[in-house]
Amino acid sequence: MTYKFKYPKLPSRNKMEKFFLDLGLKDLVELSKSKKLNKNLEAVTLLNQPYVPELEDLYLIYKLVEINKRTTILEIGSGWSSLIIKLALDKLKKNFTVDAKKLRRKNLFEIFILESENKYLKTTKDLIKKYSIDTMNMKYLYSTSNMTTYDGQICHEFNKLPNCNPDFIYLDGPGKDIVKKKINNITVSKNFDMPVMSCDILKIEFFLIPGTIVLIDGRGANTNFLRKNFKRKWEYKYFKKYDQHVFILQDNSFGKINDNLLKFYK
Repeated sequence: MTYKFKYPKLPSRNKMEKFFLDLGLKDLVELSKSKKLNKNLEAVTLLNQPYVPELEDLYLIYKLVEINKRTTILEIGSGWSSLIIKLALDKLKKNFTVDAKKLRRKNLFEIFILESENKYLKTTKDLIKKYSIDTMNMKYLYSTSNMTTYDGQICHEFNKLPNCNPDFIYLDGPGKDIVKKKINNITVSKNFDMPVMSCDILKIEFFLIPGTIVLIDGRGANTNFLRKNFKRKWEYKYFKKYDQHVFILQDNSFGKINDNLLKFYK
């Protein structure tokens, strides 16, 4: 059984703003208008975020989680996206708790945040508390990230990973300059010409269940690294307009339990 991936359509700017206002995120809408996004500039913002948020990206992330009915999220990195993913999971939990209880999933409707910078982890925790009363489904893990090798190729890895098996992974970290150490004198830190090159998803690839979705916003070089090193059957899509890379694990089902989950996604 294969998984039919669903990618959302982007509405008009006015409808998108109304969508976030209906979620109670007026600050987010106003912040998105505050200045043009510049990913090379750490702007001082209302909530001490490093970048001005893009509504388009956040809307697509919310809808990807919602319409594909994800149950367990791993976010590598943190920020506004963490709140948006949590709100999408909260909606799914409200609508599908009864059906989901029939699935064999340990971390139903939970989000695991993996972060390499304490300042951003604190900011994300404060953000979640500001907009959500229930934070029980939020799991946080701080870990340093070091240069390493994977199958003889120079890259970097987190020292610790959350103990979960996600069916949705959002790769948006670590920041390149936070990566420590060198391998053969090579590092991505403090070198504009060296792109991020995370290998963490490769290390857990064979734990992942068929139907798992990996979303990468930008990070083209890292995406290519993953694509060339994945061992299982992955469907790959690139949405150039939004610079989003998506992998869908279309490997053979593990059996009846996996089949039930794939049916739930529909």
